[in-house]
Amino acid sequence: MATKKKILITGANGLLGQKLVNQLVEEQQFQVIATGRGSCRLPGDGFEYVQLDLEIQEEVERVLSETQPDVIIHGAAMTHVDQCELNQEACYKANVLATQYLIKEAEKLEAHFIFVSTDFIFSGEEGPLSEEADPAPINYYGETKLEGERLVQAMKSKWAIARTVLVFGLAHDMSRSNIILWVKESLEAGKEIQVVDDQFRTPTLAEDLAAGCILIANQGADGIFNISGPDFLTPYQMAVETAEYFKLDQSLIKRTDSTQFTQPAKRPLKTGFKIEKAQKELGFEPKSFRTAIGILAKQIILARS
Repeated sequence: MATKKKILITGANGLLGQKLVNQLVEEQQFQVIATGRGSCRLPGDGFEYVQLDLEIQEEVERVLSETQPDVIIHGAAMTHVDQCELNQEACYKANVLATQYLIKEAEKLEAHFIFVSTDFIFSGEEGPLSEEADPAPINYYGETKLEGERLVQAMKSKWAIARTVLVFGLAHDMSRSNIILWVKESLEAGKEIQVVDDQFRTPTLAEDLAAGCILIANQGADGIFNISGPDFLTPYQMAVETAEYFKLDQSLIKRTDSTQFTQPAKRPLKTGFKIEKAQKELGFEPKSFRTAIGILAKQIILARS
């Protein structure tokens, strides 16, 4: 029997990381090495967990030379957009330097390097966007992710970039909220919520993003792929769909626009992705937003039981 190729996941404790490890363990195509800062927060077994601080170059060198992965999915990043704006040095270390250290080792190992990127590399003047659209970030987070992309595109070994949009889902430890949970919990508590109707996105279920990254890995695909949900919606429309699904009071959802909120980082108004390339070349089939709400609803019940 041929030995399985090794795949190493960064940010394995995060939402995307948890979904990647779950799906990879289930598929059994690869030997899975999950890495993260601090101890393992992943449930289950079938994978090896290695502590790794990506911002320490010697640690990245050591762990990669010890584990010798054939594929690396780099999902770890500092993604809180306002925190990135306010703590630019920390953001640069997490999103640019860490990527640089990993790339150096990936090149030595000739590993297939898959970098998870974002719609925030775009200005937000138009959408949905294709893989060919010109990046022009309007916040620091977007700038660092674009710099990461440029490092990846200059690699001497095989690379791919999976760009995504507004990822939502349920982490195993329920550590993060998302638009669906926030709307559901607010309306159940009878709270009125203000939701913007002038930003457009293609919201992405975390399971779908993980599946898209794994398709890239399984097929040894290279280049840039848009991996997002299929529906082009405003947060207000997402809130209304959530209320409809859970049969909650929609009159509590108040339509507003982004000028009403002051945030340290600017948000692109209109992004969202065209996903035909990933559908055609990878066989990527994401769930509709309505179906994703149903999946989350089941997970909430399971998590609480």
